Amino acid sequence: MSQEGPSGEYPYQPYGAPYGQQPPPQYGYGYPPPPRPSEGPKATAIVALVLNLLSIVGCCNIFAIPGAILAGMALGRSSTQPASAKSLLAWCWTLFGVGLALNLAVFLFLGLNGYLDD
Repeated sequence: MSQEGPSGEYPYQPYGAPYGQQPPPQYGYGYPPPPRPSEGPKATAIVALVLNLLSIVGCCNIFAIPGAILAGMALGRSSTQPASAKSLLAWCWTLFGVGLALNLAVFLFLGLNGYLDD
């Protein structure tokens, strides 16, 4: 279905050519932009570290202390050992979630039994 152009060099597809038989798009102004380098676990480690530190101060979450330590270790390993950093981050988020759930359970227990009433 392809036909030669006016100069005879470049084939072009007529309107409505079937999918898969069309040539890839040509970039008129040089090469396409290079792909962005991925941040890997570094951004996630920073978020985990900040949330764990806020959870220690704001909620008295004792499980956030080892979570913050693990997030700091993951931040240090994010550029050299990304697989190890991802494993540390999984444990960090697990500790953060367990501590948050326990704090919520304690506050619900205290509120429902009247210990927080004035």
